[in-house]
Amino acid sequence: MRGLALALLLWAAPALATQDAWPALFDVARVAADDQLNIRSGPGAGHKVIGHLAHDARGIEVIEMSRDGGWGRVNAGEGTGWVSLGFLDRRPGQWDGAIPPLAACFGTEPFWRLETGESWRLDTPEGELFEAPAPALVGSAGHRGRFAAALRTDGTIWSLSLLNQSCSDGMSSRRYGFEALMVGGGPQTTLLTGCCSLAR
Repeated sequence: MRGLALALLLWAAPALATQDAWPALFDVARVAADDQLNIRSGPGAGHKVIGHLAHDARGIEVIEMSRDGGWGRVNAGEGTGWVSLGFLDRRPGQWDGAIPPLAACFGTEPFWRLETGESWRLDTPEGELFEAPAPALVGSAGHRGRFAAALRTDGTIWSLSLLNQSCSDGMSSRRYGFEALMVGGGPQTTLLTGCCSLAR
């Protein structure tokens, strides 16, 4: 009996390790060139159309999946809507525990924005605080969905911590899948809070 339980655990492990995580990036697929993909107010074809995605739209950030697994929540205007996942292809390499492909982090009170990519640039209303080569974003071995990075620029250390949970920008009804904490600066330490997005 013990051997059977161990075998079942080992068989299940790969499935758990590759469990889909949210948010994730998708590309529109199977939509005719003269058509577009509807964004609806709720997860179902009977809900009102509130927007559209082009037939060849790429890099669409889906924040979460509907309970029935058929629809995905996306940001639309100053709020969110739902699109059929049957017309979206999930980009490969995105599963629970993987390093998220961040596009930017941002917040309000005070306003700030961290652009990511080959270099990271932090801007506030007072101006650019730094631009430096992108640091490595690492995940927590003990807690999935938690990530962090740190960099040193002009003798100052800045760190970014991410938590995979629902986040609001505080100004709209848009939703994001990562909450961010940015800490650093000098001569006094600065703490910036906000959200992060996978979509540019």
